[in-house]
Amino acid sequence: MGTAALVNYHVRSDERQAFRFDVGGVIGNLESPELVPTRVEVDDLRDGTCTVDFAADGITFEQFPSAESRFDKSRDWKAAYDLELTQLLQDRINAREVIVFDHTVRVDDPSAPRKPARNVHNDYSTAGAEQRVIDLVGSEAARDYEAGHYAFINVWRPIERPIDSSPLGFIRPDSIDPDDWMTIDLIYPDRIGQILGVAANASHSWFYLSRMRPDEVVIFNIYDNRGRPFLGHSALDMIEPKTTPTLRKSIESRTLVRFG
Repeated sequence: MGTAALVNYHVRSDERQAFRFDVGGVIGNLESPELVPTRVEVDDLRDGTCTVDFAADGITFEQFPSAESRFDKSRDWKAAYDLELTQLLQDRINAREVIVFDHTVRVDDPSAPRKPARNVHNDYSTAGAEQRVIDLVGSEAARDYEAGHYAFINVWRPIERPIDSSPLGFIRPDSIDPDDWMTIDLIYPDRIGQILGVAANASHSWFYLSRMRPDEVVIFNIYDNRGRPFLGHSALDMIEPKTTPTLRKSIESRTLVRFG
C-alpha cells in the first residue's frame, strides 16, 4: 500500500484547453483550465517498494551534492551550477553535449512568484520540443539535432532543507494510456507554448522519493526524439505527511542534451 496524496488531473475535452498568463495585462494574473483533484496512492522509492531506471523509465534519482546553495536572484551561482549539471548529465546518463537553458526556483508560499506546479503534466509536446530546439540553437543546427539523438532533460533539487511538503511525484510511463495525454496551450501576451496534460486513470502507478535532500537530485526525461519514455509529474499534496511540513523550496533546471 502506497502513501495517499492529492493531485490535479486535467479533464478530457473536445475543446483545446489553455493556461492564460498575465490576463488583462496584470502580471501574475493566471487563468487555468479545469482541473480535477484526485486521490492517488504513491509508492515511496525510499522504502524500496519499487525501482526506476533511466534507460527503461526515463528517470533516475542520484546523490549529487552541489557547491552552490543560495540560488538567489543575483544568479551569481548560475555559471558554476551549469558546469555541475553538465558533468552530472555526462556522467549519469551518458550525454555527449549539454545546454543548460533555464532555472526555476519554486517556493510553496502564496506570495512566491513561482510556486510548485500542481497540475499533472509533461513540459513539452512534440511540436513544442521541436520548436524549442530551433529557439535554442537556430534552424540550421536544429536539423543536425533532429538527425541525431537528442532530449530535453530536467534536473530537480531541493534547496536548504529536505522536502517534506509538496514533493515531486511521477507516473510510471508504462502505466499511462496514450489517450490519457492531451495538448494544453500556454498563452502568454507575446507567444503561445504547449505542454502535455494528463487525464485521470486508475491504472496510473505513482511514485516519489520521500524527504529528498539538497544533496540529491532527480533527473527525468521530458522529451526524447528517439522515443525514450517521458513522465507525467506533479507536486503531491500528501494526505498524511510523514513529518511536520516545512516550506518547500526547490530548483528545477531544463537542459537540452545530445547523445553519442
